[in-house]
Amino acid sequence: MDLHILDHRLRVTSISKTGLEQYTHPLIKLIFLRNRTRCKFFSLTETPENYTVVLDEEGFKELQPSEHLQVEGSTWLPLNVVSNGNASSSSQAVGVTKIAKSVIAPLAEQHVSVFMLSTYQTDFILVREKDLSVVVETLVEEFNIFREEGGESVPVHSQDACNGLQRNGREVPHATVHPVLIPENKFCVMSLDPDTLPAIATTLIDVLFYPNSPKEGASVDQDMECIKFFSFSLIDGYVSLVMDTEAQRQFPTDLLFTSSSGELWRMVRIGGQPLGFDECGIVAQISQPLADSDISAYYISTFSFDHALVSPFFSLFDTQNILSVEVMCLVYSIYI
Repeated sequence: MDLHILDHRLRVTSISKTGLEQYTHPLIKLIFLRNRTRCKFFSLTETPENYTVVLDEEGFKELQPSEHLQVEGSTWLPLNVVSNGNASSSSQAVGVTKIAKSVIAPLAEQHVSVFMLSTYQTDFILVREKDLSVVVETLVEEFNIFREEGGESVPVHSQDACNGLQRNGREVPHATVHPVLIPENKFCVMSLDPDTLPAIATTLIDVLFYPNSPKEGASVDQDMECIKFFSFSLIDGYVSLVMDTEAQRQFPTDLLFTSSSGELWRMVRIGGQPLGFDECGIVAQISQPLADSDISAYYISTFSFDHALVSPFFSLFDTQNILSVEVMCLVYSIYI
């Protein structure tokens, strides 16, 4: 398999619910006016707490500093696994579980923090730019590694990236067991032709900027029967949307498309308190047991919490037997 280091330098940011109005114009520009910005990597995810915006340096220029904008201090690089000439695609009903053992687990063992972004088309593994040498050294035996530069794939060898650096020698602490929540709403992962974005502009603006969501600061635990979660990504010309079935009903059915099975997904939300960005092994803790049991899953990290979308074909009882007892005993909401 090939591992590609994509030609994007990304920033991970958060916009508060109360400050969204201040950023409506630049966000609309980044979503709908592709010809007026050079941003090629843009993702916006709404959760009950805030809006997570992941975007490249060109897009980041559109966001003016304010008290409502939080910016994680690192520059992140997106990695993408390519198998048989094709990106490791979520349309294959495998998602992040396909790369759990080959990428996620080895990086966790080397104390490399990852930020995951699954889309309809593929799975992006974001790593800090400063950790790239460790990433290459860790994965070079498993993958042919290439770096995208100016539209071309340039082979990367461990000595090229590491310049004599050795693998991360820090001892990895025992993984923290985080509580998980499983809301009742079902989710779909969809796409559409980017040229049809104007046709859904009104609906998309309503869903993103006029949401009926809990007030900022309200405890999510007070009402976890359903959770507000909507994700829009426009990356290298490809659109991906993740929404629950209630939001889906607001969109015209003839423009959005999904897998032929039209499969719906259940969410596992990881974290009782904001997770931060430094802890390693969170994604591996969830994705590896699912991979061991060949359970498909999407995985979307946000500024505060992580979210796995798991096939509802598996019952809560199955999931309890797959994930560790320590994790599942902290489940606050269950499948019905």
